[in-house]
Amino acid sequence: MSIVAVTCFVIVILITLIITFFAARQTQSAADFYVAGGRIGGTQNGLAIAGDFMSAATLLGTTAMIFTSGYDTAIYVSSAPIAFTIFLFLMTDKLRELGHFTFVDILVIKLDERPIRIVAAITALVSALMYLMVQIVGAGALIQILFNIDYTFAVILVSVLMVTYVSLGGMLATTWVQITKAILLLGGITMLAILTMAHFGFDFEALYSSARSKNELAGATLDRLVIPGGLGLDTLASLSLGFGLVFGLVGSPHLLMRFFTVPDARAARTSAAVAMTAVVYVNLIIYFIVGVAAISLLLKLEPEFLDATGQIAGGTNMVAVHVARVVGGDVFYGIMAAVAFATILAVVAGLTLASASAVSHDLYASVIKKGQATEQDELRVSRLTAIVLGVVVIFLGLAFEGQNVAYLVSLALAVAASTNFPLLILSMYWSGFTTKGAVIGGIVGLVTTLVLMVLGPAVWVGVLGNAEPIFPSGYPALYAMVAAFATMIGVSLLDRQVATAR
Repeated sequence: MSIVAVTCFVIVILITLIITFFAARQTQSAADFYVAGGRIGGTQNGLAIAGDFMSAATLLGTTAMIFTSGYDTAIYVSSAPIAFTIFLFLMTDKLRELGHFTFVDILVIKLDERPIRIVAAITALVSALMYLMVQIVGAGALIQILFNIDYTFAVILVSVLMVTYVSLGGMLATTWVQITKAILLLGGITMLAILTMAHFGFDFEALYSSARSKNELAGATLDRLVIPGGLGLDTLASLSLGFGLVFGLVGSPHLLMRFFTVPDARAARTSAAVAMTAVVYVNLIIYFIVGVAAISLLLKLEPEFLDATGQIAGGTNMVAVHVARVVGGDVFYGIMAAVAFATILAVVAGLTLASASAVSHDLYASVIKKGQATEQDELRVSRLTAIVLGVVVIFLGLAFEGQNVAYLVSLALAVAASTNFPLLILSMYWSGFTTKGAVIGGIVGLVTTLVLMVLGPAVWVGVLGNAEPIFPSGYPALYAMVAAFATMIGVSLLDRQVATAR
């Protein structure tokens, strides 16, 4: 256990808890809790979106995937700018003008409120819960190697902190935790890039030559840095993965919710532009420097980075922090471990808030109480939901221990891509969209995604222990999206024909 690393970790925790304490004193109403009263500035919100977006998959999972699969990780890296371009040109103005607390508020403008809120809240809750599970897996592995404690206790610790941030501070605390995390990550990744390049004499050729040499020593059959094939994807699987990442991000409840925290559409556009700039900057450094350095420095590495079984300590998800230790020593290792943990805390706070809002605002206040719930009752349900979610993600984090967090994110985003995104885009841009089409299509998208996910490699083999998956592809998004869109459009057209005939 590194004393410096632990000290940095504790400092980050204390800073975020102090932020939460002060935010709790200013969180009085439902608007304060859900959207910080709509008073966050465009640049601030852009940094918060970046902090909300750059999850454990960004720093830990993407670096790990470059380490194991190389070139093919470009699919993950390129999805962010495409998603934010869609946000910028198709979504921001309408989100800010039509939304209130959650993206479901937009759907009910044209569609019947009760059935839509039930379906959309369920899909939002499922996608956010799966995303939460990804963060818990990454955080558990990080704390496990940092404190040398059991993975189970690490997962419990993160879940307790997650519930604390959201139940006490709401969106205001979440926003400032996310801004703090974004600044820490931008500074940390810049310093990591500088130290890494200094390690190789600021010579890209030396960095890549070293990585290729290690690749050959490892017995790789192809140069994973320049030749595709590391993920073993065929054309259809690549398309399915790409569609899931891009449209899943656009349909992520915790990102959509952030556009309701600004005062106007102009600030919403600024938010998207600032967030895209920050995310692209971090992804480029990870893809071209940190990931390559991981291959160069950690493939065929020294025993100090291995566990008792000869594998990388903490699993491949931890290669980014191991690189920090190689190029910057224990002090920088501690700093980057703290930054990685801040990254996870910010995302779990946003996801938990989005999940709690789906239950308290969309289901409890709007459906069960039919708009008659008091703000105090609504906030109480939000906080109770956060506690229940904390318990659920503990079990999910334990079930998916050791899985690559970037891959798990692709599964979580597949749910959002096949449910939330079709619901939102059709309700915004197609006047013929009907309630029946939305409800049936949303259910078809969700069920298709979950069934294919369970029958696929991640669950059928990785969790349930079967020898071969029933559904061969690990990426169900494309299939589920086609099913959802086809059902929504087809049922809506039939519904309108029946209504016209009457």
